[in-house]
Amino acid sequence: MSSDSVLVHELKSLREELSSSQKERLSRAVDRAPAGDEAAGSPVQPIEAIEERRLDGELRELVDAVKEFVEDAEKNAAAHPAATAVGGMVVGILIGRLLGRR
Repeated sequence: MSSDSVLVHELKSLREELSSSQKERLSRAVDRAPAGDEAAGSPVQPIEAIEERRLDGELRELVDAVKEFVEDAEKNAAAHPAATAVGGMVVGILIGRLLGRR
């Protein structure tokens, strides 16, 4: 029980630190924004937009990595069809046994 309360306290503390950090970065970005006509050319983007672009980039990297993994698996399966078939059968038997033991 006490570990749960410690964990809840730590999570709350981390959320508060993250929130204050984001507010500081936003205020620094607003302070650095050019004034007058220069501001019209380069609007300040909120942290949400910056985070969205960062996450978008990370998701693209993940998709590329998954595509590469699938392509490698297809090449290996084509190079070793017998081993692939035996491996698939073994995995199927294991899954069947695990599901059958309820």
